[in-house]
Order: sequence, then structure tokens, then C-alpha cells
Amino acid sequence: MTPKVILAMIKEKEVRAVDLRFMDFPGQWKHFTIPAERLDERVFEEGLGFDGSSVRGWQRINESDMLVIPVPDTAFLDPFCHERTLSLICNVQDPLTREDYSRDPRNVARKALHYMKSTGIADTAYFGPALEFYLFDEIRFGQNTHSGYYFVDSIEGHWNTGREEQPNLGYKIRSREGYFSCPPTDALNDLRTEMMLAMEQCGLKVEGQHHEIGSAGHGGIDLEFADLVQMADNVLKYKHIVKNVARKHGKTATFMPKPLYGENGVGMHVHTSLWKDGKNLFAGSGYAGLSELGLYAIGGLLKHAPALCGFTNPTTNSYKRLIPGFEAPVHLAYSRRNRSAAIRIPVYSSQPQTRRIEYRCPDGAANPYLAFAAMLMAMLDGIRNKIHPGPPLDKDIYDLESEELQGVPSTPKTLEEALDHLRHDHAFLLQGEVFTPDVIDTWIWYKREMEAEQIRLRPHPYEFALYFDM
Repeated sequence: MTPKVILAMIKEKEVRAVDLRFMDFPGQWKHFTIPAERLDERVFEEGLGFDGSSVRGWQRINESDMLVIPVPDTAFLDPFCHERTLSLICNVQDPLTREDYSRDPRNVARKALHYMKSTGIADTAYFGPALEFYLFDEIRFGQNTHSGYYFVDSIEGHWNTGREEQPNLGYKIRSREGYFSCPPTDALNDLRTEMMLAMEQCGLKVEGQHHEIGSAGHGGIDLEFADLVQMADNVLKYKHIVKNVARKHGKTATFMPKPLYGENGVGMHVHTSLWKDGKNLFAGSGYAGLSELGLYAIGGLLKHAPALCGFTNPTTNSYKRLIPGFEAPVHLAYSRRNRSAAIRIPVYSSQPQTRRIEYRCPDGAANPYLAFAAMLMAMLDGIRNKIHPGPPLDKDIYDLESEELQGVPSTPKTLEEALDHLRHDHAFLLQGEVFTPDVIDTWIWYKREMEAEQIRLRPHPYEFALYFDM
């Protein structure tokens, strides 16, 4: 799609406003809106200015001027705006050098693809995240000097079987029994279908929607795989649509990794494969139909997984999901069909074009540009250095005795531990200047000071249950 085509579309569709969006450092969309008449071909070349010092983790105030450069191929009509609005995802540039900004997450993802092609290993990296979410009817939370609490509620919550609802019709979902529930037990089917259709309206290719395992509104909508940068764009559209359809119906959506104690968390299980000249490089005659190159890619992911968690599991809450028994990986092993392993090789089909690996560590709070780029760099490092992952672990890892798990590394237990791993193992990310030392340092600083340290300073409600009578 070209700027001329975009301008023609604006005229044809009678678009009245243009929304320009970009990603901040931690992973949320930012935007501003201009009248449709203000968009011309010059804007696609010269960009529009904004204050980079007001974006988390970006510029100092004395270097605040930045540019957004709209990307024509990302255009979509936003179904949630009252006036007809065309949205464009943007790259970010320095206005003096006109270089792409090193801390722009979309730029990091683009550089990862460029580096992959420069190695000659592959020309295409496909990513297909299975992204989950929770839909709640109410969420209240707060913390100050003398109190701290959260309260979550859902029409589906198993704790509401006795609630006065005038009338309460039952059909609550028992704890961890929500997978593929049917209406009326699945009270949110129509909302997820509306989300699915809105996604297709915005250009996303959807495989299907379903209730996920957790009680209280746990859902999933599966997207078809796409190129790395396009899929990261799609994840942001996905989140935008889920949150706004929920709000339209008086509900709220969250991608927080573990919002409910005792229920499954919000995963983002990432299916991925590398291709060259139209051929799937992961397909072969080895274990689970994988090629040697595919096994080396697994070796790279497993070797660097503790450091990768700094990007794929980037919140303190992420490590409340990475615990045994909730279909989230704890031990860094690989296996076919096995959802207790960090890497699963799906075997739904024997066709070579479907061969892929599923990295199950990432969660819904991850910045998709940085998470996918880091995964790609780990896989390329495994391939370049022929890192074999060792033998697979085809047993239910949750049921293994400690002796059987000796020598099997684990995921980090806290965000601080993951950031320590990232501090000591990031040379693979610096190849081709994909991630820069500044990006790594700023990410670690931000996550430590603005998140981990802030949690460490505040008492937790359960600490009162444990210690108040000491």
C-alpha cells in the first residue's frame, strides 16, 4: 500500500480523522489524532513531531523532539471511534539525524529481521502467538500508606454460586474447568465472537475463539501466523480490540499474567518457524519431524531462556504465572505434544509446511516487538553456534521426582532474577546492533527501578495473614 492509496482510501471512505500510533518502551500503544485533511504525502516522508521525553523510558527533556513516520501498510479503520477514523502505526525517528530511534520497539523488531536476512540463514520468520486474556465485570484496587487491596469480580466466577443476582441462574465455571465451555456456562461467547469479527474487520486473520481454562472470564482468540513485525503490529490491534469490545459491553479486559490466585494465567504461547526460498527450515526427519536446524533453534531458545524472560515475562506478576501445575512452563526442556515443557513441538499434522515450535514461556504483558525480536536472536544464535538442546523430556514434568529433574534448568522465579540473567547474557542480542547496549541498560534500569523496586517497598496483604500476630 502506498501513500497515494491511503489518501484515496480516506476520500473514498469519507474518513474524517487519522490516528497515529506508536509503541512506548514497556509495551503500550500511544497515539494522537489529526484531521484527515492534514495527512498528505509529505507526512509519510517528513513525519510529524511529538514530545519524546513524555514517553516512558525514552528521551531526556533537553532532547525531547521526535518524529512519527506513518507506515502505509498498517492502515485500518478503527471500529471504536465515533467519527470515521483511519489508524496508522508509525516508526519513530530522530528529527536531526533522521535515523530510526534505537529505543523504538518496532525498530528493534525490524532490525532483527534485517539481521536474520543478512546472515543468509533465513529470509522469513513466522510468528503465531496464542494470546489469552481475562474479561471481568469489576476491578478495584488501591494502595497507600495505611491500606492496600484489590477486588476482582466476574459473572462466571466460581465464588459467585451463592451471590444474590435476582435471579442467580447458576452456570458458574468451576475452578480451572473453563476450557472449551459451551453457553450458557460460557457467558462470554458472544463477546469473544464480536471481538473475533472486529479483528477480521481490521485486517487480522483469525483461526477461532474459545473459552480458556480459568474460571471467571478466561478467553482466547487465535490468530494465523504472520511475519515478525506484522504479527507484533497485529498483537497490538488484538489488544486494542479486546479491550474496547469489553468496555463497550460494560466489562473490562486484562492481559495481566496472573490476575487470579489459583487459576491459570494469561499466556502468550508463541509458535514460530524460519523459512527460506519458500521452504520451511524447521521441517525434517529428526525428532518430532524437526530438522537439525530446528533443533539448533530450540537449543538457542533454551540456552538463553532465563535472559529472554526479561523481555518475554517482563513484570513482577509474570512470575506468579510461571509455577507448576497451571500449564505454564517451569523447567527449560522441549518435547512434542507436552504442554508442561518450555518448548512444545505440535504434532497436529505431518505436513512439512506446518512444522514449527511453540515457546510457552511468554505472557500477555510482553512487548511483542521486543519479545519476538529477542526470540529470533536466540534462535539465530543457536543455529549459528550449533547449540543442540540435548534429549527431549517427554514425561509430564510436573509429576517428576526431584532426582529426574536434576540437570534440567528452570525459569527464573522473579523479575529481578530474570533481569540478572539478561545483564549477564545479552551478547546474542547485540549481534547486528539489533538491541543496543543502551536499550538493554535502559530496559533493565526501568524494570528494576520503576517496577520491581516499587513492589519490594510495599507490604503485601498476605503478609498480614502471615506475620501480624508475630
